[in-house]
Amino acid sequence: MEAPMFLENECALLRDTFGLQQILLQSEEERMEKPTLDFTSEAAAPKPTKIVGKMKVQVHKVKTTVDPPTGCSMTSLSLSAPRAKLKTIQNQLSNFQSILSSRWQALNNIRVAPHLPNSSFSHKSLAYMHAGTRYVKQAYGLLKVGVRSSHKNSSSYEVIQETYVCMLRLKSSAEENNIRIQPGSGETHIFFPDSLADDLIVEVQDSKGKHLGHVLVQVATIVEDATDKLQWWSIYREPEHEPVGKLQLCINYLTSSDDNSHHKCGSVAETVAYDLVLEVAMKVQQFQQRNLQLYGSWKWLLTEFASYYGVSDVYTKLRYLSYVMDVATPTADCLGLVHELLMPVAMKGHNKRALSHQENRILGETKDQIKQILSLVFENYKSLDESSFSGIMDVFEPATGLVAPALEPAIKLYMLLHDVLSPEAQTNLCHYFQAAARKRSRRHLAETDEFVTTNNEPNFMETVAMSIAYQKMTCLCRNIKNEILTDIEIHNQHILPTLTKSVSIYIYSTELCNRLRAFLLACPPPGPSPPMVELVIETADFHRDLASWNISHVKGGVDAKELFHLYIMIWIQDKQQSLLESCKLETAISDVEKAIVEALNKQYVDVVSPLKEILTPKKFGLKYMQKLTKQSVCSYTVPDELGMLLNSMKRLLDVLRPKIETQFKSWGSCIPEGGNTAPGEHLSEVTVMLRTKFRGYLQAVVEKLAKNTKLQNSTKLKKILQDSQETMGESDIRGRMQMLKELLRSTINHLHTVFETQVFIAICRWYWDRMAQDVLGFLENRKENRSWYKVSQIAVSILDDTFTSQMQQLVGNALPAKDLEPPRSILEVRSMLGKDAYY
Repeated sequence: MEAPMFLENECALLRDTFGLQQILLQSEEERMEKPTLDFTSEAAAPKPTKIVGKMKVQVHKVKTTVDPPTGCSMTSLSLSAPRAKLKTIQNQLSNFQSILSSRWQALNNIRVAPHLPNSSFSHKSLAYMHAGTRYVKQAYGLLKVGVRSSHKNSSSYEVIQETYVCMLRLKSSAEENNIRIQPGSGETHIFFPDSLADDLIVEVQDSKGKHLGHVLVQVATIVEDATDKLQWWSIYREPEHEPVGKLQLCINYLTSSDDNSHHKCGSVAETVAYDLVLEVAMKVQQFQQRNLQLYGSWKWLLTEFASYYGVSDVYTKLRYLSYVMDVATPTADCLGLVHELLMPVAMKGHNKRALSHQENRILGETKDQIKQILSLVFENYKSLDESSFSGIMDVFEPATGLVAPALEPAIKLYMLLHDVLSPEAQTNLCHYFQAAARKRSRRHLAETDEFVTTNNEPNFMETVAMSIAYQKMTCLCRNIKNEILTDIEIHNQHILPTLTKSVSIYIYSTELCNRLRAFLLACPPPGPSPPMVELVIETADFHRDLASWNISHVKGGVDAKELFHLYIMIWIQDKQQSLLESCKLETAISDVEKAIVEALNKQYVDVVSPLKEILTPKKFGLKYMQKLTKQSVCSYTVPDELGMLLNSMKRLLDVLRPKIETQFKSWGSCIPEGGNTAPGEHLSEVTVMLRTKFRGYLQAVVEKLAKNTKLQNSTKLKKILQDSQETMGESDIRGRMQMLKELLRSTINHLHTVFETQVFIAICRWYWDRMAQDVLGFLENRKENRSWYKVSQIAVSILDDTFTSQMQQLVGNALPAKDLEPPRSILEVRSMLGKDAYY
């Protein structure tokens, strides 16, 4: 169905598109007989058909120099020729080399333009080809004289019994295409030269891989005299161009007419013809950026042409791919097409010998272009725009959180070309995204450059509004956060390898941190203004979000506390100073109170230290246990100095403190309505601290006194209760309690001599409660055994009588009635005994 359109009106479409309105098929001689337009006309001529051939190469022997000759730098000259003859040949070759170089350059400059001709080869193009052939024949004549002469005199060389290795490649191919052949191994390799201007380069190495020299074999020389297959070629060491030996090569050159087997992708002439048809098809269908697909009848024509003339499928895809890469854009449609064309080629091209030399060359060139387009995609993966003709946004915009459609086919294409499990491929991929992150970060940072680069100018803070500067820094934090969120979204869709995730985040976090630090140094915040507070909150949110996103700590990255701690402390100190100015008196009083407490602690440190062991127990190390054991055998006596300390603290709390508060309230009456008449927080803090210390010391004293009762079995309350029997009478139980009762009385009497009344009463009641706790603990484990109730009831009554009678005797009528009421632990014991008690 596609063919008729090409056959209508005597192939009018083909004649028009191929520039053959008057002639369609004519021989070269017929075309040259009629005047035609010059080659340089607007319509370009088709590419000249290349000579199709292949070279079968074997490496036979290597000879190295024993007595290196001097004064000769041409491969084909005899090393022992007379000096005059040598000079003449050198001059001739030098002149010829210049002419040949210029003529070959002119011939190589004849190219096929991507448009169709209105005429065939011009006289000029054909003349260049004939001239090139003539010059090649002249070159071979001169070179052949030198080669034969050198064969006659080879006494200065000998075969060295050392193993050599030769690396062979065509000049037109890349170095990685080197073929390794051992001299004398009989191994044969086939090369496919691009043209007569191509060269065969043979690098000679010793067994250790050291470079000995190289041989340059011109293809034109081999083609001219294909009968002389086995030849010696001089080995030269550069850059001195010093002859260091000879290499014997057997080169058999065959053209398509000599060999019935066809080249695996067809002859060069057929691929050139295919290229011409492809160019015409692309021109007709307006092939260009964003319009890369061939379709319809022209696509059918290309397929049929390739099939009929034996052009391989790999070649057709590579040639089409080469044109695509010339106009490639970082877009999904382009990269998808590139992947589609390259996939079958890459699968076949894992073994380079599976492709022809021509295909390998095109593939190598195309891979370089693909690497460039992939670099463009990865380094701009957040700036890609499918609606843009170039595929990239014209104006920089913050990250939107959306994934560019071109990113996924780009990753697939990269994985097609590289083994992503190899460290090298992973490192290269990371470098792309590092460059992208730095580029994006640099664009964001540019919005705040003025605040860190011009701070040395006079009156900078006056010319730049502080609030605007801090607002821009806050916006910078949000934009960087959006960049990281977009990266996380991309990774959540499993488009990018995991290893690239931390790469960009590290760069964003460290560069943002560096900019914030530089900005704060250039524009230090005078105080917690709203824009400054907003920046602190935004930075703290950024720091918190990184942790919530399961991103490990970035060394040198954003740390809100590290960035703003110093400034916040300065604000607090400044605020404190301003508050001190407004309440100097209260601050002075609280400082005096605090100083008094500190002085008392220092003065009575020896008497307080035993109490601190009770308040802050240490870990049970060996030394501590030894010290504790030693102290446990000694009874504790409350020193008089401790009484002075606790009496002073009680006076500060109960006497001086109320007077101060009363004075503040009287002064507060002078404050205008709405003012705060209560004492300040600083003064309250000192009061809390005093009360806490005072209660702690009282508790520690009571614990020490309770331990005194446990030093002997006769005064250990739990022991007395446990040894008493149900059948005992009350008098027997009271007799067992007598030693404990006497210890309690003597202790209470001593406490009265040390402490003032209020402190004395507080310690006695605490001591009373502490002894009741021992009874309570004894009963907790014996709730179901009522036989212990009678003993416990008698013990509690003895404790009550002892403490109440002693306090009444020592304090007298000054003792308030409420202080004679039982403490909490006594009430709990009575509640447990209840109505079932025997007593």
